Amino acid sequence: MALLNRPVPRAARADRVSRETSSSWPGLGLAVAGALVAWCVHRIAPAVPLLTASVVLGIAVAHLPGLRTLVRGAARPGLSLAGRRLMRIGIVLLGLGLGLDQVLRLGWATVAMVAGVVAATFYGTLWLGRRLGLPGDQPLLIATGYSICGASAIGAVSEVSGSDEEDVAASMALVTLCGTLAIAVLPLLQGPLGLSDPAFGRWVGASVHDVGQVVATAQTAGPGALGEAVLVKLMRVALLAPLVAAVAFAVRARRRGVRTAAGRRPAPVPLFVAGFLAAAVVRATGVLPDVALEWAHTAQEALLAAALFGLGSAVHLPTLARTGGRAAVLGLGAWVVVAGVSYAGVMLTV
Repeated sequence: MALLNRPVPRAARADRVSRETSSSWPGLGLAVAGALVAWCVHRIAPAVPLLTASVVLGIAVAHLPGLRTLVRGAARPGLSLAGRRLMRIGIVLLGLGLGLDQVLRLGWATVAMVAGVVAATFYGTLWLGRRLGLPGDQPLLIATGYSICGASAIGAVSEVSGSDEEDVAASMALVTLCGTLAIAVLPLLQGPLGLSDPAFGRWVGASVHDVGQVVATAQTAGPGALGEAVLVKLMRVALLAPLVAAVAFAVRARRRGVRTAAGRRPAPVPLFVAGFLAAAVVRATGVLPDVALEWAHTAQEALLAAALFGLGSAVHLPTLARTGGRAAVLGLGAWVVVAGVSYAGVMLTV
């Protein structure tokens, strides 16, 4: 037994890391290529958000006869690595886009409204998903995606929950589909719901999942609506860190006394969450020039696009179809919750 607990020699660890890295290059290269194609799609059709295109392309590549063998074989280690590591770095850089000073200018009533929308959407979706019997961590992941910021939030929470890759991919597919539908549906409701342009922007920012989807939806009502939508959306993104930390704490409590394979207990706050908060603080100080923030935003989008392509490539449509009816009911129910609660909140705070 003593031999089993003996630490792995440094040379052996280095050799293992080297082998893992070399086996990851085909998948990493495919993830980068997928992100580049998604960027081209976004440039040709700006209404299609970059991250949405990345997920959809990843799903498509995983089912193309000529590429699915590569995706499920030699490229799988690298695609999985992209979905984990690149996602973490992209989320850290996401903090540099969080203008805390701008968010607070909206007032504490709006801050409270957004917090209420996130809480109601998260717990309502989680409860409904469990009642419907969705497998694995899908209820948790879908609740996270709807309440915070779509696929990016799902990726962040999956890092600390240790979720199965197929659960992550299926949840991203559902949230991406519903968020994309919002781009077409919500502008049609502005008039019937009696929303002014700024109020419509706040409603979009509080109810639509992905940042790109928020921009695509709100811009239909003009620059005033777009500005309000982005600020409210940033408030939701700001709640990503405490939500991930809470999930990490719950996982740590559930596994209390159980060490990881490396012989360490799970960290109470994941390193990438601390990095996200640190990046937001740096942004708030104003020390970074605009050009640095622009480069960081470009790098963040590129990293998240590659990561989401990798996660999308893990989607297995036959498996997804087996829970498709229940997943569709959950998606519709969560959509009603987030749209209804956010509409009530906006009408109370305008």
